Amino acid sequence: MHYTILVTGAAYGTQNASTAFLFCKSLIKMNHVLNSVFFYCDGVLNANIINQPPIDEFNLITGWQKLYQKYSVKLYVCASAALRRGVVEDNTLSRFTKGNIAPFFQLSGLLEFGNSINISDRIIQF
Repeated sequence: MHYTILVTGAAYGTQNASTAFLFCKSLIKMNHVLNSVFFYCDGVLNANIINQPPIDEFNLITGWQKLYQKYSVKLYVCASAALRRGVVEDNTLSRFTKGNIAPFFQLSGLLEFGNSINISDRIIQF
């Protein structure tokens, strides 16, 4: 089966994103196709490279990045939701030199999300 995952929960403070991450890993282990993960609403905070958990906690942002690196899972971030929450790609809108969006996360719009849904058998929201 082909899946698209929608993450609306922040990286920390809720279980939504970590549960979504574990679900994605399970899909891959079961040989399902994971078309993409789309981060929306507070879910865009999963792409904020400035998030740094304590050293004894799992770094979810790094986890998402490794998912991309190992399995080529596309990590789409809603550009409008990201802008509202201060997650930016360059320094034109931020005080950060290179922006604060983590590598391998890609700003996109709902059109990309719609395309992912179109080629999927299931969409799961966390």
